[in-house]
Amino acid sequence: MMNARALLLAAALLAATSVTALAQDSDEIIAGPVLRASVTVESDVVRIGDVIDNAGTSAQIAIYRAPDLGTTGSLPTAQVIAALQAHQVIGVDTRDIKAVSVTRLSRSFEAKEIESAVAHTLEHRSGLGDAANLNLTFDRDVGDVRLEASNTGALQPISVRYEPRDVSFEVSNENNTPSAKLRFTGIAIETVEAAVLTRNVERSDILKSGDVVTERRPKAEVGGDAAVRSRALGMQMRKQLRAGQAIKIADLAKPDLVQRDDNVTLIFESAGLYLTIRGKAMEAGTEGDVVNVINLQSKRTVSGVVIGRDQVAISVATPRLPAADTSDASTEPAAPVSIATSNHAQVSPKAE
Repeated sequence: MMNARALLLAAALLAATSVTALAQDSDEIIAGPVLRASVTVESDVVRIGDVIDNAGTSAQIAIYRAPDLGTTGSLPTAQVIAALQAHQVIGVDTRDIKAVSVTRLSRSFEAKEIESAVAHTLEHRSGLGDAANLNLTFDRDVGDVRLEASNTGALQPISVRYEPRDVSFEVSNENNTPSAKLRFTGIAIETVEAAVLTRNVERSDILKSGDVVTERRPKAEVGGDAAVRSRALGMQMRKQLRAGQAIKIADLAKPDLVQRDDNVTLIFESAGLYLTIRGKAMEAGTEGDVVNVINLQSKRTVSGVVIGRDQVAISVATPRLPAADTSDASTEPAAPVSIATSNHAQVSPKAE
């Protein structure tokens, strides 16, 4: 009796298992095609398997041309259903979708990215300098470049010719298809940062903040000694220049602290003494220059070093005293020394 019940129970379980498996197989068989609302494709065509789920053996059949790289298009549902029926795909569940959105994936390179890649490729070639100092002019507008999404590699130069200014790149593909090739031609000019005049200047003019701006100029135009703005401000022009011209270091000099025919202060400094006298400069000079000055008291011409605005230092030789004869030394005190001055001079003890 027990064996009969066990056999009946086993049979019942087996029957239940069979029914479940049958139900699962039935679900797989009856699963019909379902329309997708949004589609992304990488190739240049849209296939049946892109627009519906459960496409079966029809999945690889192409039914539409894909939008342009990196763009999105829209397909009305009725049009999609008609295309599917033409290939015997029927009974599609549209889920009340009005239109199918199709986006074509792409790999993009922005114009700035391309210019940077070209500049770095030309860097230090044929006498050119750093990439940051190269000004590129392409024969055609570069713009943004779009490639197939499968081109995932970096921009790699494969051919570089500075004459006739030709640079070619390739972008490797993630599969075995040929790499994408990009070619650019144009002109590369090395530039430098230069101080440029905003007005006409004369010789001896002192440059002020509004007189100078910073611009990048071709290195061949200004040479290797272009002055920068911070170096030019406050300096004195050595020659006449026009507005718009770049300033070279050789065009600049320290500003004159003493002008020709100006009244100046002559400074005589010696041990313990500091003497100032009025004078007249016979020539201009900047700090450290040796200039000739007329002593207005003695009417004699003396030479001195410019040490400040309208100030000229005169060197006074200190006389060497003879060695004292200790064998015949006198115990009497030395007579006091007096210094005569006029109302044109000032004498003061030198601060210790």
